[in-house]
Amino acid sequence: MEHIVTLADAVTAFEPWMEPTDAELAAIEAEAPLLAAEVEELDTVIALMDRPVNELDIRRARRAHARVLAARAALANTAGTGEAA
Repeated sequence: MEHIVTLADAVTAFEPWMEPTDAELAAIEAEAPLLAAEVEELDTVIALMDRPVNELDIRRARRAHARVLAARAALANTAGTGEAA
């Protein structure tokens, strides 16, 4: 059996421009703490949606949001020095 592949797919299937560059990978790695904090905050908010909120839940959501803000500030500070960009 012979596989049918379009010429464009055969020519561009392994082109280097299809892979992320080292700079793009470094930018993703620099943003990883922010992404993790945002996911944690989203998980917290989702967990609080299906039940009445008490004082402990409010603190938990506030701490998760504070971690997001701290991660954003850290990313902005490193991007300003040229380390993460």
